[in-house]
Amino acid sequence: MLRRFSVNFAIFSMVLDACLTFLALHLAVVIRPYLPAFPYLVPVEQITLSQTLYIIVPTVWVLTFLLSSVYDPKRIYKITDEVQTIVIAQAIASMIFAGILYLGFRDFSRWLFATFVVIDIALVVGWRVLMRLSFHIWRSPARERRVLIVGAGNTGRSVGKMMQSYDWAGLNLVGYLDDDTYKRKENLNILGTVADIRPVVEKHRIQDVVVALPQRAYGQINKLTITLHDLPVHVRVVPDYFSLALYRASVDDFGGIPMINLRDPALNEVQRLVKRIFDLVVGSTTMLCLLPILMLISILIRLDSKGPIIFRQKRVGENGRIFRMFKFRTMVPDADSHREEITEINPTNGRILFKKRPDDPRITRVGRFLRRTSLDELPQLLNVLLGDMSLVGPRPELPWLVDQYEPWQRKRFAVPQGMTGWWQVNGRSDKPLHLHTEDDLYYVQNYSIWMDIYILLKTPWVVLRGKGAY
Repeated sequence: MLRRFSVNFAIFSMVLDACLTFLALHLAVVIRPYLPAFPYLVPVEQITLSQTLYIIVPTVWVLTFLLSSVYDPKRIYKITDEVQTIVIAQAIASMIFAGILYLGFRDFSRWLFATFVVIDIALVVGWRVLMRLSFHIWRSPARERRVLIVGAGNTGRSVGKMMQSYDWAGLNLVGYLDDDTYKRKENLNILGTVADIRPVVEKHRIQDVVVALPQRAYGQINKLTITLHDLPVHVRVVPDYFSLALYRASVDDFGGIPMINLRDPALNEVQRLVKRIFDLVVGSTTMLCLLPILMLISILIRLDSKGPIIFRQKRVGENGRIFRMFKFRTMVPDADSHREEITEINPTNGRILFKKRPDDPRITRVGRFLRRTSLDELPQLLNVLLGDMSLVGPRPELPWLVDQYEPWQRKRFAVPQGMTGWWQVNGRSDKPLHLHTEDDLYYVQNYSIWMDIYILLKTPWVVLRGKGAY
């Protein structure tokens, strides 16, 4: 029986992709004569393709998918990552195919080419979606990989949560080993101490051991490996930097020595380029469409109270860079001098708590409406076009609040700060500002352009509800 991320499943995927690509090409040939009379579409009664193409095309597709890591288990745990990888591989394979047609098969119809590509994407993505659903519905012990985590601290529990989110793929978290007896009271399935690892592995038929010990206990790793050397188990080590420096840690080859890079950029160059192009296209289009609304709001602010129309405030951007963020003014001109009226001191640690309040006395009449509808944020489109911000990302923070951050919270500045983000569509101002960093870190660690599009599509609904906006 196939396991979701096994070598056999990868081979099965390659064979099925080749067959479906062959089928897509054949369906495109069959469908082509029945296509409606689109402009510039030459009517045809029958199409005959060279048999060579039925061999070349599946071969090109499978090889391109293979080189593009479509079959790499580490790249396809999340469906968004898998679809993104497939779309990129499809684009590369299509360009290669177009080059082959230009060199040797110039009579190949362009409409036939487009039809084939669309059908092939639908088939290749479709069977993977159906397969994921089948793994969700029909789970079999034969597909399971039984996992034991050594260490039930923050790192181990974080790994355990991730394991449980992928249980549909066959990852079965059996339990933990830990020497701390107090952790047994935390509803964790602790099966024994670290010294019990061998009998626990044999008793529960463990296939994967994940070592998530704190840094001070790293001396035990070599002993654990020797203890399990004759058992058929995989041993993996999770560094104790999971909650401190995981921007997107990667393993680099430095002078021939594999090393963990803890300051790898959260966005690679391709992601950064795509995100910037997306911001420029969508941001400029939106700003042009909203010009009448921007002018109307400016007039209302001028009539409502004295002071500037646009409020400029220093904020902390990507990598801690300070910039001036634009907003429509929603408060009285001397609002900053009354900041102490809405701040609180946490008696346990002395931390300043800053939380937006619906009864903030500094807000003007027009400002209250603008905040409720989030229209006060529209001038930030100019920040997006200038490159200070992105459409989607963690919200730019006030410098004095950043001074209160713990070191782990500063990871939110690893990506461009945004007009809207994961925090805004999952609670907004109902949380104190220093607590929304957990949502921001989730965005940093799971970034994709599809996530940006999802957040943008969800933002209008959240704004219309008005939840947490004041």
